[in-house]
Amino acid sequence: MKSYSLILSILLYGFLVSSVAAYERLKLATTTSTANSGLLNYLNPVFEEKSGVRVDAIAVGTGKALKLGQNGDVDVMLVHAREAEETFIQEGHGVNRKDVMYNDFIIVGPASDAAGINGMDDVILALRKISEKSSLWFSRGDDSGTHKKEMILWKESAISPSGNWYRGLGQGMGKTLLAADEKGAYTLTDRGTFIALSTGNKIGLIILSEGDSRLFNPYGAIAVNPERHPYVKYKLAMKYINFLTSTEGQSLIARFRMKGKILFHPHNGS
Repeated sequence: MKSYSLILSILLYGFLVSSVAAYERLKLATTTSTANSGLLNYLNPVFEEKSGVRVDAIAVGTGKALKLGQNGDVDVMLVHAREAEETFIQEGHGVNRKDVMYNDFIIVGPASDAAGINGMDDVILALRKISEKSSLWFSRGDDSGTHKKEMILWKESAISPSGNWYRGLGQGMGKTLLAADEKGAYTLTDRGTFIALSTGNKIGLIILSEGDSRLFNPYGAIAVNPERHPYVKYKLAMKYINFLTSTEGQSLIARFRMKGKILFHPHNGS
C-alpha cells in the first residue's frame, strides 16, 4: 500500500512539474502606473489563459523599462513616453510599436491649495504659480514617463525647478502619491494611479489642474528587436502585443473600472 502511494505521489509530482514546464514565459517591462492601477492583474490572466504563456512583469519607470529592452533583458515593453519610444525604435532596439491605450496626467495636491491653482486648465500657468509660491512639490525623479513629461512641462513654463520646495524622490507613482499626501505636496500623476489610490481611500489629495491637451498620456507596446537580441521571445512578444490591440484586449481595457471610474481608454475607442 505504501509503495502504491509512493508511486502515485511520484506520478502526480511529475504531472505537476510537466504542467508548469509546459507554460512558456514572457518577460514584460512596464510602467508602475499599469501595476499600481491594477490593470496588469486584470489583463494578464486573460492573456495567459488564452495563450498558455505566463507573463513575468517588471514594473519600473519608462526609462528603466526601455533600458531593460535595450539590454535584451525583457521581450516586450508597455510604456508611456512617446518621444523616448521613437528614439528607442530609431536606434534599432525595438520594433513594431503599437498604440494600446491612453489616459491623461493631472496635477494633484492638498485641498488647502496654498498655490491657488484649483480649477486651472492651463498646466503651464499652474506650474508657474506653484513655483512663485514655493509650494512643496514632489517629483518622481526616476526617468519614468511621468517624470519625462514633468520635465517637458517645466521647460515649457521657462522654469528650472530647484530649492527646498522641489524634491525629487526617485520613486514610482504610488509611493510618490503616498509621500505627497503625507507631506501636503503637489505632484504630477497619471490619472489611473491617482484614481486607484484615492478610490481605495489611501490618499486624500485632490485633482487641482486638469484638461490641458499637453497632459495627454498615450501608452504603447514595443517588441525588443530580435535582430539585436536573437534570444528574445519575439513571437511571444508579438502575441502579447496583438492581444492588447485586439478587439478583445481593447474591450477589456474599456471595461476596466475602479468603483465606476475609467482609468484608461482603449486606443481604438471601443
